[in-house]
Amino acid sequence: MSFESVRQIANADLPTRWGHFRIHGFEGVIDHPESCNADLPAPLKRIETAVALIMGDIYAEPPIVRIHSQCLTGDVFHSLRCDCHDQLHLALARIADEGAGILLYEQQEGRGIGLMAKLRAYELQDQGLDTIEANEQLGYEADYRHFELPAEILKYLKVPAVRLITNNPDKVSSLESAGITVVERLSAAIPSEPTFERYLQTKHEKMGHLVG
Repeated sequence: MSFESVRQIANADLPTRWGHFRIHGFEGVIDHPESCNADLPAPLKRIETAVALIMGDIYAEPPIVRIHSQCLTGDVFHSLRCDCHDQLHLALARIADEGAGILLYEQQEGRGIGLMAKLRAYELQDQGLDTIEANEQLGYEADYRHFELPAEILKYLKVPAVRLITNNPDKVSSLESAGITVVERLSAAIPSEPTFERYLQTKHEKMGHLVG
């Protein structure tokens, strides 16, 4: 997947519980994108959006960065089916503690399959399937996410190196492949809950996510 163009479309003040950020809106145009469903034709162009929450001086040293995929159920409703909400708050708190950093928030609900498909996958998980098996039964891959847009945003911001908060090795390799140096990986591990213990185990065993 390649971007024909990436541009900033907004830049505003954003006071939060963790302190003051600037919120930047970005839009990337993908030329000849792939469809996430093999039965549907891919559009000739697709627009992908993300926001960057920026705090402090991100140029004095490689800043802390978190690439976070949208999770309505977790981020908004505080669902305990996943660790997304706690990881988001962990990242915001870590950035605030450091006084500088970037949170890149992508609209890639359900590892890229979309909200309605994610809810259908939840139904299958209620019947005993794990998060990967549910996606595959619906005709999707385990993970449709791509992290090229966060890399392009970092390039736009002229940030060549980062300290990345993640348990997902694909995020590290995606940034490195795009020319962004990951000088340090910071753990995004949070205390497990019985309601998402199997979810974390599946991500570790089937997707290679790190546990610390």
